[in-house]
Amino acid sequence: QVQLVESGGGLVQAGGSLRLSCAASGRTFSRYTIMGWFRQPPGKEREFVAAITWNGISTYDSDSVKGRFTISRDNVNNTVYLQMNSLKAEDTADYYCNAGSDIGPKKFGFYWGQGTQVTVSS
Repeated sequence: QVQLVESGGGLVQAGGSLRLSCAASGRTFSRYTIMGWFRQPPGKEREFVAAITWNGISTYDSDSVKGRFTISRDNVNNTVYLQMNSLKAEDTADYYCNAGSDIGPKKFGFYWGQGTQVTVSS
């Protein structure tokens, strides 16, 4: 069974930074596994944030996070990171790690983490 475990969420002031981590365990992900992040703001639907392929090609939700967030991955340790800088109040959300064969704005992989809460105070 695959497990995705997120960490790194918390409370931060606007303009600050956080780094989220997602550790995958239970099986070795193949080169076809894409890992990504989604978020769900309070009272809203879950939305795509960023995704990254095995060889480091990344995509972002350009309207909201590009230029401020950076996704990266460590294939040896099956871990994906989301570095979040210049945080805004509207970044407040539960952030979820996702893994699968195809991840993007309107598609997600099979495996989900339990989520980590990020709260940005203005």
